[in-house]
Parts: sequence; structure tokens; C-alpha cells
Amino acid sequence: MPNTEQIGHAGLSGWREKVADAVASPVAKKAPASEDQVRAAVGAAFFLLSLYYVVSTIARMAKAARG
Repeated sequence: MPNTEQIGHAGLSGWREKVADAVASPVAKKAPASEDQVRAAVGAAFFLLSLYYVVSTIARMAKAARG
């Protein structure tokens, strides 16, 4: 069973991974979290943001179809 860090890292690819790598070290130095935890949090945030965009687009499409 994957742990929470592995799930968060699944949301990182391409430029999102580069962003996570860039912010992980500075944030980990100031927050009580490891670099891997920061990367996982950034990956989860990008995943949730993508999910929000998809759901809101579907809702607008359904609303437009109803009239």
C-alpha cells in the first residue's frame, strides 16, 4: 500500500516536478516538514487544482446543456 508521500509524488511530472523541487528545500528549512513531504504536498495541491478545473468544467457544461 502506498504511503501519503508516494501518492503526493504521483501528481508531479514535467514542470510541476521542477516547481516542487525548487520550493522543497527552502520550505523544508522553515517548516517542520521534510523535503519529500513538501514535494508530496505540492503534488497533492496540483492534483486537487486539476480536479477542481475538471469538475467545474463539467458543471458548466451540464448547466449550459440544461438551458
